[in-house]
Amino acid sequence: MDRKNCVLYSGAASGAEAAFGAGAQQYRIAEVNYSFEGHKDARTRGLRVLTPEELEQGDVSLEYVSKLMHREYRDTPLFKRVLQSIWHQVNSGQEVWVVGRILDDQTVKGGTGWGAEFAKLCNKPLSVFDQARGEWYRWQGELWDVLHEPKIEHPHFTGTGTRFLEDNGTAAINALFARSFD
Repeated sequence: MDRKNCVLYSGAASGAEAAFGAGAQQYRIAEVNYSFEGHKDARTRGLRVLTPEELEQGDVSLEYVSKLMHREYRDTPLFKRVLQSIWHQVNSGQEVWVVGRILDDQTVKGGTGWGAEFAKLCNKPLSVFDQARGEWYRWQGELWDVLHEPKIEHPHFTGTGTRFLEDNGTAAINALFARSFD
């Protein structure tokens, strides 16, 4: 895959998104980091501050997300904008890479879980590095399968995940970029 045609779509937050961005920068891959007014950005390369109208495009019912994710989310303006920003990240990429934790109900923990569920709803290839298990998993429509030697296959890809990135999550992102672009 020609790196000149590749774009990482992410969210500029600390943790996994910053690590995906660092990987993109190291391999000279373009970045689009969706953000919004008032967001604490850890990355500025490729920063794209969404307007209120653009954020509205990604609006989703918190009641729907809570039901889909089997948990309650806080109904705050900040959290709503985070979900709207995640919609843009997932909508832009052809495949989605997430670092976090897969829960027993097959969802991914936290706000990042909405990105994973939205990728499932859009039938996009979805891979999650589960930091607790130390392995990559690929969503197969009904369940997660271990993904050995993961590799980015589409030039426009989304990289997102937890703010609480652990050493094995960082290593997994670094290995993913090396495997895909070396």
